Amino acid sequence: MDKNLLDRITVDPAQCGGRPCIRGYRIRVTDVLDLLGAGLTVDEVLEELENLEPEDIQAVMQYTALRMRSPVLAA
Repeated sequence: MDKNLLDRITVDPAQCGGRPCIRGYRIRVTDVLDLLGAGLTVDEVLEELENLEPEDIQAVMQYTALRMRSPVLAA
């Protein structure tokens, strides 16, 4: 994991309901994942969300992979 990339993911309780965003913009990690999941290429996502940089997409993927490694507690 590249710590510098993960620094691009910000969490602010006063922004987007405290959901993880990219570099303080109101672009949520889930917004990027939704676009990629819908079949857009990285280049298309960068065009769609013009404030993003290629490193932001890498940060989203690393952040998501890290979060998926967290233990899941069943109710």
